[in-house]
Amino acid sequence: MSYFSLAQVKNDWFSNVRGDILAGLVVALALIPEAIAFSIIAGVDPKVGLYASFSIAVISSFAGGRPGMISAATAATAVLMVTLVKVHGLQYLLATTVLAGLVQIIAGFLRLGSLMRFVSKSVLTGFVNALAILIFLAQLPELIGVPHLTYGILILGLLIIYLLPRITNIIPSPLVCILVSFLALSA
Repeated sequence: MSYFSLAQVKNDWFSNVRGDILAGLVVALALIPEAIAFSIIAGVDPKVGLYASFSIAVISSFAGGRPGMISAATAATAVLMVTLVKVHGLQYLLATTVLAGLVQIIAGFLRLGSLMRFVSKSVLTGFVNALAILIFLAQLPELIGVPHLTYGILILGLLIIYLLPRITNIIPSPLVCILVSFLALSA
């Protein structure tokens, strides 16, 4: 009885190479500014966020996942960690993250995800909107006193993200936004 099947490996790892490479590029290019931004929100050195995001991505790629699964730092955790880092320091952030992961693993084994059907859509909408407001307020100081070019690139990025999908879906609009913003800044 063999546990290793070449056909299964080919199906799991190489069935959608083009899509996987494109998705990997989008995630990799979007993860860098996201990790830095969430580090600033949480009040830690941006290198900590970059190392953590890289570690999450590598572990998730080998541990497996599901389509649409978020395997990166999230704004919800960054906003919650601000007080923890300020009061207890960076060493408690690692312990809290490991503990949260263990709680998630236990919840997964107990199949507690099915309880989410009891949370109403209005509660989820309120949570997401409140989170957006908290993130906006946390980032507002970062938009004060910056060159005017920053606002132009911000508007250009939003236009690309929202208008490009109306023209074509061949290349993801976030990837185009990142590349155009990079080229505009380096020119």
